Amino acid sequence: MTRKERYAFVLDYFQQHVPVAETELVYDSPYQLLVAVILSAQCTDKRVNMTTPAIFEKYPTVQDLAQTDFDTLFPFIKSISYPNNKTKHLINMANMVVKDFNGKIPMTVDELVKLPGVGRKTANVITSVVDAQPNMAVDTHVFRVSARIGLTVNATTPLATEKQLISFIPKELIHIAHHWLILHGRYTCVARNPKCEECGLRPACKYYHTVQKKASKEK
Repeated sequence: MTRKERYAFVLDYFQQHVPVAETELVYDSPYQLLVAVILSAQCTDKRVNMTTPAIFEKYPTVQDLAQTDFDTLFPFIKSISYPNNKTKHLINMANMVVKDFNGKIPMTVDELVKLPGVGRKTANVITSVVDAQPNMAVDTHVFRVSARIGLTVNATTPLATEKQLISFIPKELIHIAHHWLILHGRYTCVARNPKCEECGLRPACKYYHTVQKKASKEK
């Protein structure tokens, strides 16, 4: 199977079996999504979703968040990984949005990465989820799944993975393909013991054909 054929198989499979795929973070506005994504770094979406309702009730707008201080916000975030840094990031992010962007969450990657606590991955998430822009956020799931299946070849960094994926995936599918790969990595192609026997991508998966089949023959 050529790489082009592999992409075609994978995308066709997801379009047929997972026509709706979206972030599992709960949000009602670009501001809320940005807060949630900043908090989600090296933390589970489940934990973030348990934490954000109280934050959004206390700080319903970015202007409200900009007016708080560390000691007031920290108790809302202390159960999240790296709470000290994330508390500072959220306050500084809110202040910059109010000061430099008239209180509106910017919607380009170049503008978003200027915000404290926002890297390329977060910026890609915001723009692809809110605005369906053809940006591919590469987290640990996307990085692992893409390499295992064979969608990426010798991609040793998230940026290299991103560039390879967007060069093969049709522009109109990039924003949803991000979710397909994340969810597949979260629930099927898990890190330690991938659930290959229940995976519909086996016919196209390099990992299955090289590692899993070999292991089965050796038993």
